[in-house]
Amino acid sequence: MTPKTEQVDTAHPPAAPTGQLVLAADAAAQARLRADRRRAQSKAVLRALGNALITIVVLLVLWQAVVSLTGISPYVAKGPLEVWNFLFLDEDAAEHRAILFPLVWQTLADSAIGFVVGMSVAIVLAILFSLSKSIEAGVMPLVLLLRTIPLVSIAPVIILITGRGTTASVAVIGTIVVLFPALANVLFGLSRASQQSLDVVHVFGGNRPMAMRKVNLPGAMPSVFAAARVSVPAAVTGALLAEWLSTGLGIGGAILKFNAQAQFAQLWGAIAIITLITLVLYNIVQVAESIILTRMGMSGATR
Repeated sequence: MTPKTEQVDTAHPPAAPTGQLVLAADAAAQARLRADRRRAQSKAVLRALGNALITIVVLLVLWQAVVSLTGISPYVAKGPLEVWNFLFLDEDAAEHRAILFPLVWQTLADSAIGFVVGMSVAIVLAILFSLSKSIEAGVMPLVLLLRTIPLVSIAPVIILITGRGTTASVAVIGTIVVLFPALANVLFGLSRASQQSLDVVHVFGGNRPMAMRKVNLPGAMPSVFAAARVSVPAAVTGALLAEWLSTGLGIGGAILKFNAQAQFAQLWGAIAIITLITLVLYNIVQVAESIILTRMGMSGATR
């Protein structure tokens, strides 16, 4: 008896197993997601570079217009080309940079102290305010008081407590400048958490701190980055104030010396360098914001 051969329908081949189709679909979806993320990150970098370029061009035009149209003596007012020549083309350009760059690095170090401490305090206070209305009622008036009183008027008290020229004085002055705008942004983000998501956490037995960790904080990331962007120029301003009022170092301390000694080219050069670096840092934070929020699936929240 001959064995019976199995007939194969070549016109209608057997369908692939369901599991393989699911894996193939998942792989294709993940590939599309990675491609979308790369495109979003590239757009974020290009957008940041474009914004920085536009800002620099507008700043240079306004700078030159002020120097040319206000009638200020050329001995005092230095335009962009004069500062460029002073820093890079003059015979003594290397010596000029050797004088200014250490001052700039000192100011950036002081700015970093104010930024880190100010942002940290703002985030901690925002979390505490969201968890306890009693803490908010007790501490918020003090924050508002520090915001409304001119910093120059309370600087002697700060220096008396922390000591003149100390890192603590730099941290306190920088924190006061950074704190309120950062706190307002983070509080706004924490208050916009999805009520449905909070209800899910509570239904599964989660408490308020868990809801804060699982829902409020991730949802507030766009506002945290907005606070960081605002805090970059604020931290530089705070560092300049701290150097002027307390340490006498960096750009803030050198401005008075340059002005008293009529070294106006050094004065304008120092201001130009620190302004340019501030713009660069602002855009670095913006790029980091776009990349991180895109990875978190919150690309619609980026600006």
